[in-house]
Amino acid sequence: MASTETTAHQKSGALTQLGFVVGFLPWIVFSVVAQRLAANGVAWSALLAVAMTVTALLLGRRRHAPRILNLCSLVLFTAMALIGFVGGTAVDEWLFDWGRPLVGVVLGLFVLATVPILPFTAEYARQSTPREYWDSPTFTTINRVLSATWGVALVVIGAAALAVTALDAQATDPARGHLPDLLLNWVVPIAVLWWTIRFTMTYPDRVSGRAAAARDTGRPEHG
Repeated sequence: MASTETTAHQKSGALTQLGFVVGFLPWIVFSVVAQRLAANGVAWSALLAVAMTVTALLLGRRRHAPRILNLCSLVLFTAMALIGFVGGTAVDEWLFDWGRPLVGVVLGLFVLATVPILPFTAEYARQSTPREYWDSPTFTTINRVLSATWGVALVVIGAAALAVTALDAQATDPARGHLPDLLLNWVVPIAVLWWTIRFTMTYPDRVSGRAAAARDTGRPEHG
């Protein structure tokens, strides 16, 4: 029984490593495209993210219930698209400077807020994990920690982008060095994502291994 449960958790980890990344595609596409469009760029990018989210919901409706990450993205990007198209030039500028990076912060805070209730990674992991293991301490621990990790990562990336906007707003020299922009817009996000992905790929196996060792020695399983 112990080996069966360990295998189930390993499958859960494997799916979590890859499957839930698709849920972030609307945010990734929005962040990239919004920097490359002119008038109403953020609004059009948000509309594209809405279309991607709706497509994901429609494609998955027969296999599973709407996922919490998709629902959050739908509400967030719909609101941003409406504000962008209804507002004028000043609103467009504000959305580009502040709204665009705020999306990452809001999405990250939402992910963190749902960790005690329903970690978003659990919805993906359940696809490859037998139902009898969904309430096990190992499954719960893995998904709470992974969801919290990704929530923090999103907040950090969004906060770094907000810091760039704040520095630009206070700059008096247009020819100031680009080192802060390079660090906050590229180095920090890439480093955070690299570490988070690496952690996601190794953490489930570590927890499953500890749980299996505890069962083999007769100790109670702890998360």
